[in-house]
Amino acid sequence: MDKRYRHEWKHEISISDMISVRQRMSAVGETDPHARDGCYLIRSLYFDNQSDKALREKLDGVNRREKFRIRFYNFDQSVIHLEKKSKLNGLGTKYSASLTPEQVERIIRNDIGWMITDEQPLIRELYCKMKGQGMRPKVIVDYTREPFIYRPGNVRVTLDYHIRTGLDSLDFLNPDCVTVPVPGDPIVLEVKWDDFLPDIIRDSVQLPGRRVTSFSKYAQCRVYD
Repeated sequence: MDKRYRHEWKHEISISDMISVRQRMSAVGETDPHARDGCYLIRSLYFDNQSDKALREKLDGVNRREKFRIRFYNFDQSVIHLEKKSKLNGLGTKYSASLTPEQVERIIRNDIGWMITDEQPLIRELYCKMKGQGMRPKVIVDYTREPFIYRPGNVRVTLDYHIRTGLDSLDFLNPDCVTVPVPGDPIVLEVKWDDFLPDIIRDSVQLPGRRVTSFSKYAQCRVYD
């Protein structure tokens, strides 16, 4: 499961910033082919243990950390992924495995015996973390994403907004699950690239007075705990 790490920037931005970046990226980048009318809805179910290890490591800025989540797009249950995001020295990578709706429901119910023999290593790894570390589903996170692609450098620029939390509900597959906006209604600009960030993209996402932050949608959606 060795995988290359990518550079990542995150900025919490204003509505005017978002409009400016959207205009610039529309001129130089490509729209993600999976987007509908330029955007899509993302729903994630994040995992943590009883001591909130993933949350604490994020808030404390631990150099090497990981988090598990289940994710799907536009409430389309035909493609659901278990994902592990790993961070090391400010760089990030992601591992992925496919899940069926039935498997998702079983994981939420903690019916996990089947996972240890699954052919996908990531599912077996989550099983070990659930058994050995007490990892469990914690919170639903919803948001809208506008993605842009710039192929040189394998660059991906995204604008994320309308971030909502499912509070203590784990009704993950239900599109009518009640969610509420997180405080401040934040907007997040993310920039990811491989070995180099082309100047044209660097200029397009440059915003006066904005610094790279450690914004976490998961942490924001745990604010009501």
